[in-house]
Amino acid sequence: MLRTLGAPQRRLLNRRRARRLAESEAEPVPTSRVTLIDPEPFPDSEAAESWLEASRDEPERMRAKVSDALMVLSRALPAHRAAHADPYAWDLPPDAALVSRVGYGSGEALAEGQYADALELPRNRERAKRSMEAPEERFAALLGARETVLACEDLVLRARADLDAGRERQAALQARVALESLLAEMGGEIRDDRRGGLEAGRGPVGEAANAALRGDLSPAAAEELRDAVARMEAALRVRRLGSAA
Repeated sequence: MLRTLGAPQRRLLNRRRARRLAESEAEPVPTSRVTLIDPEPFPDSEAAESWLEASRDEPERMRAKVSDALMVLSRALPAHRAAHADPYAWDLPPDAALVSRVGYGSGEALAEGQYADALELPRNRERAKRSMEAPEERFAALLGARETVLACEDLVLRARADLDAGRERQAALQARVALESLLAEMGGEIRDDRRGGLEAGRGPVGEAANAALRGDLSPAAAEELRDAVARMEAALRVRRLGSAA
């Protein structure tokens, strides 16, 4: 169930003239509530209570439920993108949710965001670690035109996003272009020992892309595709580390 909360009032959307401001104010924004309801019901309320109580003592079990829900959502987003012909509707990162809840209730109540009982997961507040790649410094260099973004960087990221979302066919097609772009753009920057692995990936990646045109990938082809994307990521990581040095 998808629901938009806190949408701007229509009368505010119809404003025709610019509004004079003395200061920049924070603009309220709508949020989306996504509720995934298991089609298999509990046999009775006691079973539901026992399940939730057991989940309280196993936070990893609850997080696994949330991860499963995000995977379902990641499969729904391409359908939304295609149905609305919206090229800007992309995946959500695992930590995008403002609030994550696990609970139970009747179908109609759950559709309205109401539970018989539920647990709200604490947000992960892991301390950001300083990366040797110095992403902020590189970001500044890119904005200042002291460095440029390679086309293959974006292509590899897209292939990774497709893989993580379970879209192996799209990942295979994306990876073929990403690999050719990486080999052409980075050229002599790639160490000989690393170039050999990348070059060797051309065959499996090409075969995976051809298979993707016909249907789903075999488990073996999907595994080779993941290895190839990981090698491309490693090559780009080495380049970023060299840039940060």
